[in-house]
Amino acid sequence: MSEISVLIVEDDPDVRKGLRLGLEAQGWQVYEAWNRTTMLEALRGNRISIITLDLNLGKDDGLKIALEMRQQWNTPVVMISGRHEPYDRVRGLECGADDYIVKPFHIREVVLRLQKTLESYQNPVDAPTKIVFDHSELDLKRMVAQDRDGTPLDLTSMELQLLELFVRNPGRVLSRDEISNALYGRDWSHLDRSIDGHVARLRRKIGQPDELSPLIRSVRGVGYVFSGDVVAIPEET
Repeated sequence: MSEISVLIVEDDPDVRKGLRLGLEAQGWQVYEAWNRTTMLEALRGNRISIITLDLNLGKDDGLKIALEMRQQWNTPVVMISGRHEPYDRVRGLECGADDYIVKPFHIREVVLRLQKTLESYQNPVDAPTKIVFDHSELDLKRMVAQDRDGTPLDLTSMELQLLELFVRNPGRVLSRDEISNALYGRDWSHLDRSIDGHVARLRRKIGQPDELSPLIRSVRGVGYVFSGDVVAIPEET
């Protein structure tokens, strides 16, 4: 990857320094912020590839900051926090994080997970014939979805389009505007609840794992992200 710029949002100067040195060693451009104000200044004044965000920023709430940022920028976010309970991770993901790292961390882990998150935004899955996910698969030639045992999934044409959009962009937060443009060719209206309805029905039909790791995860005030692993199956020759 080239020309990667990372914004570190962290109020502990020692943690910021450790992250900056580790990320700069990768040849990445690093910017620093320590509260909401300095984060917004950095976002408005620079082209940021990805953000690391602490949840505890003094008087500022990292969860609220993540929601606010996501509503204005579609920039990937990896939360780095000392909060280690499963509920904290779920809350972080619901508020727009693409990944969640618990302190103390190893800088190599941070680098690898930032790279993985960036790849999900930069490289949509190019699936020539079929995409396999969880216990199901989507045949892109015939536009048919079925369980791995061959049982068809009763999806409408719109639900099939929505599923294709998700599995071609796994791990990436898709805003309602992006979904609306892909499905309808127009921007999303705040009065339009059809996307949420399509997602809710699709969730039921493809089945959902436990609440801590849903296949289609909601990002409040922003949109949705497909959290499952996908495998693209090339056309047989």
